[in-house]
Amino acid sequence: MNPSLLEKAFEEGHIRLEQLGKTERVVYVAANRSERWSDPEEKVRAQFFAELIFHYGYSPDRIGVEITVPDRAPSDFADLVVFHDDQRKRPFAVIECKKEGISDAEFNQAVEQAWGNGNAHKFRAAYAGVVAGSTRRFLDCNDKFGALERDKNVVADLPENYGKPPEYKYRKGVSNQWQDIRPVSKGELIAAIKKCHQTLWGGGRLSPPAAFGEFCKIIFVKVRDEKASRKKGDPYDFQIKTDEPATALASRIKAMYAEEMQREPDMFKEPIKIDDGTVKMCVSHLEGINFSKTDLDTKGVAFEQFLDGFFKGDFGQYFTPREIIQFCVAMMRPTEDHYVLDPACGSGGFLLYAMDHVRHEAERLEDDETARFRHWHDFAKDRLFGIEINDEISCVAKMNMILHDDGHTNIVGFDALDRFSRLSEQHSKLGPGRFDLVLTNPPFGAMVKESEKGKAYLEGWELLRYIKKGEQWDDSTEGDFKSGKRSVKARASIKTEILFCERVWDFLKPGTGRAAIVLPDGILTNSSLQGVRDWLLQRFQILAVVSLPQEAFQHAGAGVKASLVFLRKRAPREQPDDHEAIFMAAPSNIGYDATGRKTYTVTIKNENGKHRTEVHSTDLFDVEVIFEKAPAAGTGIEEWQERTRRVLSGKGLLGKYRAFEKNPESFFV
Repeated sequence: MNPSLLEKAFEEGHIRLEQLGKTERVVYVAANRSERWSDPEEKVRAQFFAELIFHYGYSPDRIGVEITVPDRAPSDFADLVVFHDDQRKRPFAVIECKKEGISDAEFNQAVEQAWGNGNAHKFRAAYAGVVAGSTRRFLDCNDKFGALERDKNVVADLPENYGKPPEYKYRKGVSNQWQDIRPVSKGELIAAIKKCHQTLWGGGRLSPPAAFGEFCKIIFVKVRDEKASRKKGDPYDFQIKTDEPATALASRIKAMYAEEMQREPDMFKEPIKIDDGTVKMCVSHLEGINFSKTDLDTKGVAFEQFLDGFFKGDFGQYFTPREIIQFCVAMMRPTEDHYVLDPACGSGGFLLYAMDHVRHEAERLEDDETARFRHWHDFAKDRLFGIEINDEISCVAKMNMILHDDGHTNIVGFDALDRFSRLSEQHSKLGPGRFDLVLTNPPFGAMVKESEKGKAYLEGWELLRYIKKGEQWDDSTEGDFKSGKRSVKARASIKTEILFCERVWDFLKPGTGRAAIVLPDGILTNSSLQGVRDWLLQRFQILAVVSLPQEAFQHAGAGVKASLVFLRKRAPREQPDDHEAIFMAAPSNIGYDATGRKTYTVTIKNENGKHRTEVHSTDLFDVEVIFEKAPAAGTGIEEWQERTRRVLSGKGLLGKYRAFEKNPESFFV
């Protein structure tokens, strides 16, 4: 929907707003009808009323509002009726308008209402339709279709100016903005994603992760269809065709997906499992969106906000709060020359923020648009890697990368703690000593047991010989830990976070490789883990330790007290220096509280009619956030929506760390 059409309807006097006491009402001038403007459905009706005039070409004198339908209950009214004549006696189309985001059951009920109104004995319209925000369905009321038909008589779009419905609504590269898919605002994209996921979840028909997995398959087909080679004017395949039943549409979508599965067998390993009607409903939510041309920042903010709500409770382990990720990435400053890895990538947050950091640097460094694109895109495609043990969640990370213009082929669904010989089988570049940066929030608390994993799985880990309180490490034994004269035996079980410390060391390049890792405070403070700390100090230079408040992960379902530890892998034979400075800090305001409520302070930097810039300040850093007026989902009415955000490097702990890097002297903030 083009938001300017509603504005145009106001400007040309077809619609106006009136204040009656405390109530604001919208007046449809030609219809001589006023309604309460605060009703969400009214805004949808006003938007589509404007579309009927300026897009579909119908005279406002022939558009009725709240029309009584004969032969129906006395209280039954049609929201909008397009008439053949100025006297409004011969209906052409009957439209029901519903608010954005209604359930599928409510939508289908509205379809029945529209069909019933359109086929009333003394009314008899040619077309009936439902407009539920951006989700729409129009039906041909021709006598050739049975009274109970709701599938084969679906048309691609309402006819323009009393003509025939188009065979396809969307075609590539046509000059008419209504006939090609289009980029959307953050609000519209979030609404479409939520509706699609709700359709797939079906009130419990699928588990949330399984529903999201099916959603990823659908999005994958959609994005690939957008990028497929086709001539100007050719129709897209991912859309509902006039008079096409759900079986035919679903067959086409599933065939497209099967073809992509053959091209990329590692992306998805199973076919689309949802029924034909669900496929059709998902297509109706997404068919008009151009994901490829929607701005990367818009996609990033929209997808992240959706995932923020999705990965809570049982799934909080796969979601690291944005503020933590931003801070770690800003501290490490990845460049396009770095090889970057997250060996426990979850939904891909660290990878996406690393990519965004490089992309924003490209905007600063490169003048040519093509050079900017190559600068960050080649980095994302060739140097950004993730490993995630949960197959369903690894698909989420892959989809996140696809929506951000690739890098998904470097996401591996596998166990990062498995033997390197097996990791290399998954991806040839997942070998030891190959990465410049590791950014990760590994799983806490779980025990890796030899009895469950097998003896081979735990062979070769140095940290299986970690030291209890009071025991010392004799480096002369080439890595064995000693207790007096007796070597400590390798253990048959160990916590995952301890093994991840060693695996991070394995992945990093000697001497220069750096890591930002979230670790439970037990590793840093428990007396029984002194040997682990000794190992860390021997193998790494500790650059910084930032102790997070207790509530840092509570809203994501985890209450473990944790710290951010920043490390550099020592070169071979490099020995620790007692004078190495360590940056240490304990921020209290990290931008949110235990419930997830935002706690940053806001300063408005500037504002005009279309853009607003705010600075959000926490103890960690300041973030510059740019908002713009963009259409709300379903109504086209403009509202402030977040457009992009960038970390300001000179403020908060980040600024203090930059000063520390120039003059490293140990201190505590």
